[in-house]
Amino acid sequence: MASDSLPLVRAQIPQCSKPDGFLANGTSVDATVPVHIVTHASQLPSEFLNPSADSQLVVGFDCEGIDLCRAGGLCLMQLAFADAIYLVDTIEGGDTLMRACKPALESSYITKVIHDCKRDSEALYFQYDIKLHNVVDTQIAYSLIEEQEGKKRTPDDYISFVSLLADPRYCGVTYIEKEEVRALLRKDPNFWTYRPMSDLMIRTAADDVRFLLHIYHKMMDKLNRKSLWHLAVRGCLYCRCFCINNNNYADWTPPPPIPDSLVTEGYAPQEEILSVLDVPTGKMGLVIGKKGSTILSIKESCNAEILIGGSKGPPDKVFIIGPLKEVRKAEAIIRGRYVTW
Repeated sequence: MASDSLPLVRAQIPQCSKPDGFLANGTSVDATVPVHIVTHASQLPSEFLNPSADSQLVVGFDCEGIDLCRAGGLCLMQLAFADAIYLVDTIEGGDTLMRACKPALESSYITKVIHDCKRDSEALYFQYDIKLHNVVDTQIAYSLIEEQEGKKRTPDDYISFVSLLADPRYCGVTYIEKEEVRALLRKDPNFWTYRPMSDLMIRTAADDVRFLLHIYHKMMDKLNRKSLWHLAVRGCLYCRCFCINNNNYADWTPPPPIPDSLVTEGYAPQEEILSVLDVPTGKMGLVIGKKGSTILSIKESCNAEILIGGSKGPPDKVFIIGPLKEVRKAEAIIRGRYVTW
C-alpha cells in the first residue's frame, strides 16, 4: 500500500459484495477507503505493478489533464481498488512512474473499467507509448444493455458519466461537483497542473473512479454472453481508435475472436473492425455538412460508429468502427461526399 496516504482524505465506495450493493431501503452500502497520492511506483500495490494470471484484478480507471488527447498534457491517472483509491501524479512522478505502470495498463490480467476510453488511450499512447488494453468501457456497456432490452440508440446518443451515475439502475447519485470543475476548466485549462493538489482536485479525481467497480458489477450481471464478446471487441477497437501508427496496429493486442460456444449456438456475427479514412485537405467540411447534418445522415444510414478527430485532432481523418459490411458502406458514402464535389 502507499506509504504516504492522506489520513484525512478518504472516499466512499459502494460495496458490491453486499446484496446488490444496497440496503432494503435503497441506501447504498459504502466503505470508506483511503485516497493515496502516488509519486513513486513503490506506493502502488505490487499486484498492480506485477500483473499475473494468479492475481487478476479489476480496477476503476480514469485520466485527467489539459485538453486530454495526443497533444494535451496528461496530469493525473486515477485507480480505484476495492480498498483504496490511488491518484497517480504524472507531473511529479514523470516518465519513471508511468513506465512502471505500463505493464499493468497493457496487461490482459488487469481489467480497467473506464467511461469512454478513446482520448485517455490516445494520451497514454502518444505521451508514454502505452497501448491501453483489456478495458471495460461503461459507455459501450450501457449501449449494449440498452440494445439487449430492445431500445434503439440514435447516432451520437452517448451517455455521459454524470448521466450514468444518475441512472438508478447503476448508482442513482448526482454529481453536481463535476459541472463545477468543468466550469473551472473553461476558465483555467491548467486546473489539473497545480501542485500541491487542492482538496477539490483530490475529491473530484476520486469521484471520477470511486463508483466504477460498483457499476462494473451491475453491468456484468446484465450483459449476456453475446454482448460480453461485443464489449471486449469494441473496447479493444476504441482504445486504438485515435492512436494512428504506421503498421496498421500490428503491435497492438488483436480483438478477441468469437467464442466457440457462441458459434456452436449458431451465432455468427460479422468481424468488427476499425477503419481510418483519410479525407483530402479542405474536404472535411463536405463530410460534416452544415451544422453536422451530412455526417449525421451518414451515421443514420450505417450501423457503425463514425468518429472525427475534430479540434483535438487528427483533423483530416474519419474513424469508423463496426461490422465489416457496415464499415465498408460508411467508407463508400463518405468518399462519395468529397470525390463527387
